[in-house]
Amino acid sequence: MTYYKTLIAVADDCPVDAAVVPVARGGRKTVAVLQYEMLDGRPYRLTQEDVQFLSWVRRRPDADDLREDELAALREEFFSKSQACLRASPLPKKYGFGLLFDGGGRVALCPVESEEYRRIVRGGAGYEVVKAMRSSRR
Repeated sequence: MTYYKTLIAVADDCPVDAAVVPVARGGRKTVAVLQYEMLDGRPYRLTQEDVQFLSWVRRRPDADDLREDELAALREEFFSKSQACLRASPLPKKYGFGLLFDGGGRVALCPVESEEYRRIVRGGAGYEVVKAMRSSRR
């Protein structure tokens, strides 16, 4: 699934009222850290599929040594199985970042406290709004 002109709004049970930059745990970058680093300061360059694949492949110990042909094969293998969309990303679930997709399906961070986020959630901005998945069942 690809999103166009869509905001993935923060989950209803998101624990923060303002966006928080994720930090590494145990000396390793988490998925949240990797996704944040990909999107921060570089809006609308990557698609959902790019973010999903790169956040997976960059956690591999050999990530820096992979050749282009190896990356292409890994990407094909990765997407041969169904993948959770970015509604399951920790950024809108736990860290207060909405994910804003443009008309080309490229994504940018949209902090929950920003005027842009509030304007889009209120409606009338020409964007579809979908909520991130909740962390808890309640």
